Amino acid sequence: MANPVLIGAKLNLKRSAFKSVEDKITELLSKRSELEAAIEGVESEEDLAAIEAQVKENDDAIDEAEEEKSSLEDEIAELEGELEAANRKKPKAGGKRNMPNQIETREAINEFVRSKGNMQQRGDFTTVEGGALIPEDLMKPKKELVDTLDLTQYVRKVSVNRGSGKYPIIKKSNGKFTSVAELAANPKLATPTFDEVTYDIETYRGYVPISQEAIDDADYDISGLIAEDIQDQDRNTKNAQIAAIFKTAPAKAVTGLDGIITMFNKDFKKVYNVKAYVSASLFNELDLLKDKNGRYLLQDDITVASGKRIKGKEVVVLDDDVIGTNEGDLVGFFGDAYEFITLFDRKQASVKWTDNNIYGQLLAGFVRFDVKAVDNAAGYYVTFTPEVAGA
Repeated sequence: MANPVLIGAKLNLKRSAFKSVEDKITELLSKRSELEAAIEGVESEEDLAAIEAQVKENDDAIDEAEEEKSSLEDEIAELEGELEAANRKKPKAGGKRNMPNQIETREAINEFVRSKGNMQQRGDFTTVEGGALIPEDLMKPKKELVDTLDLTQYVRKVSVNRGSGKYPIIKKSNGKFTSVAELAANPKLATPTFDEVTYDIETYRGYVPISQEAIDDADYDISGLIAEDIQDQDRNTKNAQIAAIFKTAPAKAVTGLDGIITMFNKDFKKVYNVKAYVSASLFNELDLLKDKNGRYLLQDDITVASGKRIKGKEVVVLDDDVIGTNEGDLVGFFGDAYEFITLFDRKQASVKWTDNNIYGQLLAGFVRFDVKAVDNAAGYYVTFTPEVAGA
């Protein structure tokens, strides 16, 4: 008889893969919209050909991801059927289900918290260095906040299984095929450039202070509290580290409306999917810029979080002291964040008790990752200076 625990584990892996494919499709569809918007600003056949190649590559990737999604749907449905049949056949001890699921995992972690890590029976979750490993499906927020910015959605993410290592990066060659006569020898293609990026995973920590009274009396979802706090700390920490890497991009000083337009027209290779990651103060400056005909530089677009695009490129708004240093800084990263940055993710989020000098405990959370710049040609860290009237 098939083991329902093993089937459940396989099912969880397939569901995780399905979620990753869905996220990939969403990202590819967003990129398709950006490429279509970029076509409006094309000024030469060469630029159009470059965008056309990107559109084809993106559409092929969408088709491939859709096929993978369909295949995973079939596999998930088959495993769900196997799991249901296995659970019907297997006797239930004490009325408790014999497969891991979110409810049982959540209850097990709650018991781990209440026992301060001293429980004899772990239940359906994993311990790491004396702490409880929080499954990713428990970390997903119950309600997505539309005003919460997550920069990890814009950068390349690589899952790693070691604390340090090297990762190969292929740089854009900007090459193309050449038309040849029938049976003629193949011409040499542009040679791609490979770089190796060294990563070194770091551990980032935070904690939730919980009173002893709450521990003793809690009948609410403690793991929900843990998951929410870890989710916030994980996102905020990664945002800060990604923004810090933005600041290491080649510096560029830009003045006024003409400087912004010139940068977009001339300073980026067309193979890059450029966006503007700007401080709130710079966003305000750009939002007020008009050309000589009174037309605003930023265009409305309800499909992006900021509601604005610049020269067809998405505008992403960050707090002044995140992308800059002080309130009022007119700065931003202009470029392709996906090509510029790689986030190496160990994907471990865990909790364990630490001592505190109050009548209570500190429930500490841990996340581990590293962020590296991998392609310095993919963007600039821009300092903007408004044009002085009458100058």
